[in-house]
Amino acid sequence: MPRTAEPGLSSTPVTADDVDLVVRLAVAALRDVAPTAWDGKAGSLEWDCWETVEHLSDDLFAYAVQLGPRTPPVDSEVPIAWESRRPGGPETTIRVNREAGTAGLLQALEASGALLAAMVRTAPPQTRAYHVFGVSDPEGFAAMGVVETLAHVHDLAQGLELAWTPPAELCERVLTRLFPEAPRDTEPWPTLLWATGRAELPGRPRLTSWRWNGTPRA
Repeated sequence: MPRTAEPGLSSTPVTADDVDLVVRLAVAALRDVAPTAWDGKAGSLEWDCWETVEHLSDDLFAYAVQLGPRTPPVDSEVPIAWESRRPGGPETTIRVNREAGTAGLLQALEASGALLAAMVRTAPPQTRAYHVFGVSDPEGFAAMGVVETLAHVHDLAQGLELAWTPPAELCERVLTRLFPEAPRDTEPWPTLLWATGRAELPGRPRLTSWRWNGTPRA
């Protein structure tokens, strides 16, 4: 159903449980992928599917790390080095041994999601930490992790020809938290795909650039 909440009204917060849920759904969707299928492109991305899962794992790991210091930096990232394995590949810290196969790749994804969920649960709500789109709070980083997972599993589902339709209520809440200016008269999942530059909406062309707003709401 269309999103009906009015801008500015309070909404149910995005939580560590949502991070746990979305990672669990992602792992379930990807569990039966054949080892040879990971070499194909992930939707419209320039990365293959294996690299895309590494990138997603790295996003979740990086958000956890950013919340980790007793006094998180608000003007820079925690200085962990990221490198690409090849020209045009994603810059990551998380790299998974290909010999570990699908099970090992998804273990890394689960572990990174668990780290972010743990940090969101334990960081005080008043914590503020740097992100390139703006300083955010633990709820904001939880929402970022959920959006990264929703969007990149969509990319993977396109490349791997899998079904992927996440819960509308989860999409609704991360839209409200990170994309407050998104249309409110359209279904949550297509709207999230539009907001992240992955689809058109009726009367709204596909975005060629986009960003979320992680500004703390409290």
